[in-house]
Amino acid sequence: MSGFPKIRPRRLRSSVYLRDLVAETSLNVSKLVLPVFVSEDLKRPVETEGIDGHLTYPVNSKELIDYITASMELGVRSFLIFGIPKMKDEEGVRAYSPDGPVQVAIRNIRKELGWDPLLFTDLCICEYTSHGHCGIPVNTKKGYVIDNDKTLTFYQKIAVSQAEAGSDFISPSGMMDGQVKSIREALDEEGFSEVGIMAYSAKYASYLYGPFRLAVDSKPKFGDRKSYQMDPRNAMEALREVRLDVEEGADIVMVKPALFYLDVIRLVKANFPEVPLAAYSVSGEYEMIRGAIERDLVDRAGIIMEAMTSIKRAGADIIITYFALDVAKILRSGEALF
Repeated sequence: MSGFPKIRPRRLRSSVYLRDLVAETSLNVSKLVLPVFVSEDLKRPVETEGIDGHLTYPVNSKELIDYITASMELGVRSFLIFGIPKMKDEEGVRAYSPDGPVQVAIRNIRKELGWDPLLFTDLCICEYTSHGHCGIPVNTKKGYVIDNDKTLTFYQKIAVSQAEAGSDFISPSGMMDGQVKSIREALDEEGFSEVGIMAYSAKYASYLYGPFRLAVDSKPKFGDRKSYQMDPRNAMEALREVRLDVEEGADIVMVKPALFYLDVIRLVKANFPEVPLAAYSVSGEYEMIRGAIERDLVDRAGIIMEAMTSIKRAGADIIITYFALDVAKILRSGEALF
């Protein structure tokens, strides 16, 4: 058509510097959270079963401190701590014991590194219980069900014990109704009003958790978690879950998993733009990408950055990922990937 300029989008793609200049999405290492596994039954670090390339650390070890320090030197300063107990029972008492794995690990980190690292602590009892569920089961006429309200009393104990140890953010992942409200009340009553809550608001009953459950031995011994985790077929339901958590006092909300639920991340961010949104790229996603890399089917740096960029592009402010250190090293290298 005469009289109209020739529109050529390719003009903005002609060089790496130009592509960087006009890119809509960018990754920043300060937005990454690195999961860390600690066990009270170890004398030395061991390979984390199911999650290749990651170690599980003794709770009171120099190796744990060295790992956190090295990560911080790369720019990763936020960590999500998961504990593995030396014993399990029906109620998961090691989850709230003052000398439990998470509590000892946090005190160790605070003693050696002070308050520089930002510590998020996972709050759940699945890895601490003999039955592997996120709540307390009771036997009814319909069989075993999870007692929501009884579970909340245990969550309160865990939250306070983690705050006393030095946690910056309590991260309840059990998907019990009212968990954020109960935890907020317990923290405030014990004088921990400055401790935040990162809520696993939209946590789906996903098949992608398999490697993690192997790592912490938390596969349910009976039934499954579909009665309290979200149905993967539902997206709008996530808005209700997020709204409830925000109303109950959550400071940060989360969608989990991330890569299989980019539409949910976009939906949550569009409806709650003012609330910090985390997305957890879970163990199954990590292992699938690693598997493709190890088979030399994809470019390592390129696929990692493309995956993480997709999560950011969908609307996540914070990305919890087992690739955090890989991303930090790639960004530091300055390698042109897009």
